[in-house]
Amino acid sequence: MDDEYAKLIRRVNQPRVVIDNNASEDATVIQVDSVNKHGILLEVVQVLTDMNLTIRKAYIASDGGWFMDVFNVVDNDGNKIRDKDIIDYIQRRIETSAGFVPSRRGSVGVMPSEEHTSIELAGTDRPGLLSEVCAVLADLRCNVVNAEIWTHNTRAAAVVHVTDDLTGCAITDPKRLLMIKDLLCNVLKGNDDLKTAKTMLSAPGVMHRERRLHQIMFADRDYERVERTGVRAVEERSSRPQVNLLNIEKDYTVITMRAKDRPKLLFDIICTLTDMQYVVFHGMVNTTTMDANQEFYIRHVDGLPISSEAERVRVIQCLEAAIERRASEGLELELCTEDRLGLLSDITRIFRENSLCIKRALISTKGGKAKDNFYVTDMTGNPVDPKIIDSICRQIGRSALQVKHNRSSLAPKPPHQETTMSYLFGNLFKARTFQNFKLIRSYS
Repeated sequence: MDDEYAKLIRRVNQPRVVIDNNASEDATVIQVDSVNKHGILLEVVQVLTDMNLTIRKAYIASDGGWFMDVFNVVDNDGNKIRDKDIIDYIQRRIETSAGFVPSRRGSVGVMPSEEHTSIELAGTDRPGLLSEVCAVLADLRCNVVNAEIWTHNTRAAAVVHVTDDLTGCAITDPKRLLMIKDLLCNVLKGNDDLKTAKTMLSAPGVMHRERRLHQIMFADRDYERVERTGVRAVEERSSRPQVNLLNIEKDYTVITMRAKDRPKLLFDIICTLTDMQYVVFHGMVNTTTMDANQEFYIRHVDGLPISSEAERVRVIQCLEAAIERRASEGLELELCTEDRLGLLSDITRIFRENSLCIKRALISTKGGKAKDNFYVTDMTGNPVDPKIIDSICRQIGRSALQVKHNRSSLAPKPPHQETTMSYLFGNLFKARTFQNFKLIRSYS
């Protein structure tokens, strides 16, 4: 009865979205007012990131039963959102969104749907792993429709959507699904896997793919770092995002973060906090040309701030992992060509034969065309020799495979002008000022 009453309240009080192009000189301002519920912040941020909008600034306030947020957003080119159809679509998506289905944390396996079969994988990362997975799928006449693969801290996770090559539909035969699961599990286990590869049959369900990848890697405890030694260890420590937690008030834990800015950074952070059962009550996000500064006042869903050192360390580790999982290392290669069964197997085999290591991949097909993005390094994690890339482009075809960006050669970080603690206390007053401003508005 309590759940039904909560649903009724949400239906009666649908979110109100105001999109304004005059409130800021360089961004479109989106204000969202709604009845508060756990996960609504993630719901709104997900809509914005799914639209490929960049969030430059954000102000979050959700004390009590009401949720009021303001986002300054721009498109991929850094411009305001001028298209009325896009503005109307954003407004409808936020106002009518029904929220997420319950999380299937820890459920990793093969899920049939009407359009495709979703395969979720988790295991120890190693050179050539994606090539072996794609070869198995090709041998089983499974056509990869789209997929996303992440690697982090020696772990690998993937969500792969496949169809039957003969019918073009989802694979529903239980025996065939079991065979796919068993063969992929054998590939993931390898010869020296320290952790058991996770594969199991799951009930059908719908889950945002990137959120699911965060959940898979979290369940696989990829946040537990494998400590390295030598120069590489020093470089990794210096490049880590800065995450600090402090209980400066009795009722809240304050998190401050500084990291290199990139698309979907806020989504990754809010996704992790939400799945770890923390609620963001107040927050501020501010991005510069290179960096993103974020500050959140949080409590656990039970109403308590972080109270132990073990919990504090775990939250820091998990937020660092959330920021790093999507951070792309090395060289970005984009493949655009006619789709066919086994295409992905052939491409990844060529990468493996040329000693390339795939750190992240985004696979998509539309209208018979394949558009795949791969982020690659050499087997040691260092930049790839240009001669090897040139050879691969000749093998695959220069019109089909192109070099996009070399992440390892981006401009260096700007000088560190303020410490995280100074940022925290510098914004503490501003956060309270904004909170008071919002409260005044709500009563006016």
